[in-house]
Amino acid sequence: MKILLVNPPNSGRSIPEERYGIDSLKQIFRSEPLALEVLAATVPKHEVALVDLKAAPDQFDETLHRFQPDLVGFTAMTCEANRVIELARQVREQSAATIVVGGIHASNAPEDFNRPEFDYVAIGLGHESFPELIQALEQQSTTAVAGIAAVMPGKALQWKPRQPSDRYSLQRSPRYDLTAVYRDAYFLPKLNVQLGCVVTAYGCPYQCHFCSIAGQNSGRYLNLDTDQIIRDLQQLEDIPFIRLVDANSFGNPRRAQQLADQIAAAGLRKQFLADARADSVVRHPGLFEQWRNIGLRSLVIGFEEISDRRLNRMNKQGNAAVNEQALNILRDMGITVVGDFIVDTDYEDQDFDQLERYIVDHPINLPMLTIMTPLPGTPLYAQMRGAITEHNLDYYTLTNAVVKTAMPEQQFYTRYADLLRTCHAQARI
Repeated sequence: MKILLVNPPNSGRSIPEERYGIDSLKQIFRSEPLALEVLAATVPKHEVALVDLKAAPDQFDETLHRFQPDLVGFTAMTCEANRVIELARQVREQSAATIVVGGIHASNAPEDFNRPEFDYVAIGLGHESFPELIQALEQQSTTAVAGIAAVMPGKALQWKPRQPSDRYSLQRSPRYDLTAVYRDAYFLPKLNVQLGCVVTAYGCPYQCHFCSIAGQNSGRYLNLDTDQIIRDLQQLEDIPFIRLVDANSFGNPRRAQQLADQIAAAGLRKQFLADARADSVVRHPGLFEQWRNIGLRSLVIGFEEISDRRLNRMNKQGNAAVNEQALNILRDMGITVVGDFIVDTDYEDQDFDQLERYIVDHPINLPMLTIMTPLPGTPLYAQMRGAITEHNLDYYTLTNAVVKTAMPEQQFYTRYADLLRTCHAQARI
């Protein structure tokens, strides 16, 4: 079978730019479509092509015509859902291919894809369900595949949920070769590095009410075997900077130490960008020092807010004092910090002022700001559904307010854009 996997182009629209002419200083980070590379590796007996429309936006028509796929698989984040529907419609009009959609939005809001443009919706992690679907299609089997819903426009989707697993295993390395042609586009300008991605875990053990990660694996947190991580790092031998794909890379300290030991033993000389919680840094500073010694250069930490009151509202399970301790520990170690903050739609001028002072006064090397967005499938969405004023998914970019702001809207976006400029000037990576 000929399988075409599609990473959609950069999508989404901007309310501040469209309504008020405010430049929101958006910055697009391109990294390889690791989830599609993983899927490609699960079907080794088939001919697979991958088109990355974030790196090459104009390649879809030519690839579809040249490759003539039997099956086309799309992934989509929430703000990409409408664009993926358009692309699937194009496939439907020009091809007889079976069309499948998966990814984070399909896992959290599968009914959005219960449309004639698609044949199947993959719900949850696809490393097991995707190859089973391919086998079922080849054998013309009518047996339902767990985690796969057959599209039924006009009727509710039905599917057999996949039983949550206690571990995550990939028998083969991701198909990095399929994205080799795009490798120069996978570049982080702020870090001035070419980037490669290696998955170390999926899911997250925490339940922050704004986060959509839990929908991919029923709230489970699955670690990849460390031997398989070393295997995949070795596949990217020419890439010096590696993004470890894991929402909580140091959540299991013993495993993180084991992985660091294996990286050192394997003689891998890399620099790493990873995610961590602030409380992990405070509880296990020796672990982060060990990782610094094997190449940990930067950490992404979701501080989210600067007050305990707001952090508690998010179910963040952290506090402002621990955040400050973590920043001081990492500064002394020489590990740079990418700090994520969420601007709530109920912000007033004093809230913007306080956040700006915090960012300027603390050792945050690259502050990143998003706007609190009730993403479909999250507890926040269920809580705020009645208050949502913008239902067009094109605006769910995390840089738009999709509920009414406490401040006059134009004033809110002006303060947000000003704060983004402060963050841009603050960047010290």
